[in-house]
Amino acid sequence: MPLFERYLTIWVGLCIVAGVGLGQMVPGLFATLASLEYASVNLVVAVLIWAMVYPMMIAVDFSSLNRVAEQPRGLLITLVVNWLIKPFTMAALGVLFFKSVFAAWIPPEDADGYIAGLILLGAAPCTAMVFVWSHLTRGDPNYTLVQVSVNDAIMVFAFAPIVALLLGITEIPVPWETLLLSVVLYVMVPLGAGILTRRYLIRAHGDASAVDGFTARIKPLSILALLATVVLLFGFQGQVILDRPLLIVLIAVPLLLQSYGVFVIAYAAAWAWRVPHRIAAPCAMIGTSNFFELAVAVAISLFGLNSGAALATVVGVLVEVPVMLSLVAFANRTRASFERRSAESPLQRPVL
Repeated sequence: MPLFERYLTIWVGLCIVAGVGLGQMVPGLFATLASLEYASVNLVVAVLIWAMVYPMMIAVDFSSLNRVAEQPRGLLITLVVNWLIKPFTMAALGVLFFKSVFAAWIPPEDADGYIAGLILLGAAPCTAMVFVWSHLTRGDPNYTLVQVSVNDAIMVFAFAPIVALLLGITEIPVPWETLLLSVVLYVMVPLGAGILTRRYLIRAHGDASAVDGFTARIKPLSILALLATVVLLFGFQGQVILDRPLLIVLIAVPLLLQSYGVFVIAYAAAWAWRVPHRIAAPCAMIGTSNFFELAVAVAISLFGLNSGAALATVVGVLVEVPVMLSLVAFANRTRASFERRSAESPLQRPVL
């Protein structure tokens, strides 16, 4: 794992400090940047989001979908956790904490924004970083690609309806036009561009190795765009952070519970179902990790740069990397026992 990505949480933290500081020193600049929007889409942030998402979409290989029959249990666990469990538990935790547990510290008018941000994170399963987590746990890279490709195909159609459903359940107004526009801008357009780029590289060089080389070269652009977005968001949110520093901790609590809880569900299901570790570990990581680039983009489009939803999605970035690294360590420690169980025949199990 590259040094820069390994310490992503530190860089995000430094960008938070820089954003808050710059927001106080040059508020006019941030006001100007905030005004550069069209149809509820901030143009500066849109460019940064595309720079984040595009490199990830090039890695998606839909030709791998013909391998979905290989080890179907791992794929089934991923799909059930990502689309039938994770979005709903995230929404439930958001309502529980911001409407009840933290009600004394969170104004009612702000609670909806934080809940909306958590919903957006919960409805966006990981697309890119899961390849890093898979590598660190010695996961099967080809099967990980299958899992990611299937999830991306589903996300094109399922993300907007699930977000709309959960926003409606939590009584948060759903701006349908903006939501659908966000899916087109931040999922379909970069996905289409990624598919065309992948086809061009393979046709020009004769094999898929050129794709890996190209994405490796432009991947730093994706990380830099993410950090620039964090600077902007915290520049806009700086006064709120200075007035209420405890807010970041409060937002992080349900995110931490969700991350570890979802991992336990997926990993335990893989254990019970005797899924090989090389598939089980990435399977659990996909559900635990979030496509935070998409969540940040949609939060900004739906609720604005200064919204609680945008702030909650950025806190998700801050929380995710240390959480995922801790889960990678746990998965690696449990590999041997996992492999023994997956190799054991059910007929050999002792009767309890």
